[in-house]
Amino acid sequence: MSLIQPFRAYRPKAELAARVASVPYDVVSTAEARQLAKGNPYSFLHVCRPEIDLPEGVDEHADGVYATGAANLKKLIADGILAREAEDSLYIYQQRMGEHVQAGVVALCSVREYEENRIKKHELTRRDKEDDRTRHICEQNANAEPVFLTYRAQAEIDDIVDGVRASAPLYDFTLADGVAHTIWRIADRAMMGRLIELFGGIEALYIADGHHRTASAVRYGQGCRARNPQTTGLEPYEFFMAVVFPHNQLKIFDYNRIVKDLNGLTPDEFLAKIGEKFEVSSAEKRQPSHAASFGMYLQGKWYALKARAGSYPAEDPIKRLDVSILQDNLLSPVLGIHDPRTDKRIDFVGGIRGMNELERRVEEGYAVAFSLYPTSLDQLIDVADAGEIMPPKSTWFEPKLRSGLLVRLYE
Repeated sequence: MSLIQPFRAYRPKAELAARVASVPYDVVSTAEARQLAKGNPYSFLHVCRPEIDLPEGVDEHADGVYATGAANLKKLIADGILAREAEDSLYIYQQRMGEHVQAGVVALCSVREYEENRIKKHELTRRDKEDDRTRHICEQNANAEPVFLTYRAQAEIDDIVDGVRASAPLYDFTLADGVAHTIWRIADRAMMGRLIELFGGIEALYIADGHHRTASAVRYGQGCRARNPQTTGLEPYEFFMAVVFPHNQLKIFDYNRIVKDLNGLTPDEFLAKIGEKFEVSSAEKRQPSHAASFGMYLQGKWYALKARAGSYPAEDPIKRLDVSILQDNLLSPVLGIHDPRTDKRIDFVGGIRGMNELERRVEEGYAVAFSLYPTSLDQLIDVADAGEIMPPKSTWFEPKLRSGLLVRLYE
């Protein structure tokens, strides 16, 4: 079963929704967040990236940063920018990016189901990032930003969601990046009850995006539970806010790699080394068109890399992923990057930024860039169902959820 619950959201006035809505905290740097929020006191970046309201160079983990985020959230509520819903509700959140449309149910999901692996993860998390977001939750007493979950699509849930989308929305706006955001509130109690019942028949939910937000909400709940010997399992801290999408509506982009140096090799030596496991050729196309192939930008030139037959175990759900093939056959043995989660010589570029971004980063100082074929949703679910963990930075989902449109306080 998958337990979902309605909640009383704090949400912006309709005329301010587009100004409040912000990108998630983890897709922009502090400098980018400052620029995006410049001149906009309503931007939710003041809550999820509060260092932007402090002097440049401030430590993102300083006490004052967390206190500022909590104060900014309280101010948005005190000033009436965010108002509390009159009653518990479920919501539908739709995003449109070009021809792509996805619509999910916004609800509270269960900490215990995460602990029992019925909300399944496919990535490891970093303790320092967990610590950071857990501190924000504690200071703000809120799930300020939703987690992005998915489930195997179910026809009757689709029908209910489509019915809601035929009604008038709370918000409907398009932002500068061209992505349209639309939110509906489900007011019908019977409809909410049926959705809750239907999700009760869903075997598992899967974290698509937001592993650190999920782990932090779980840590917060566990801490509260430990201090409450009379826990019932239904306390507010036993749940966290999420948007839950059917798997067949989601779009995964490539998640590309850039590396600062060639590990002491000359370009010719590097090309010779990678030729042992890959067929290497000059390329006009910058992105691979099928799995087990890669683009590589080196010294102002694009190459195509095709994994040689037998260079990876094709039956292994982890080792056959493109991110694993690149890691196991090139990044680790040739470039000496054995742990991409911690090695400072490697960085990651979401596919939404395009191939020009890879070229720019190399031209500005990185030695080499690799473009990858996107991981599929079926691969993600297969890995999670097997209880395995994907290599870091395997998936980049777009469009990203906007923060601030629905906020949940632990009340």
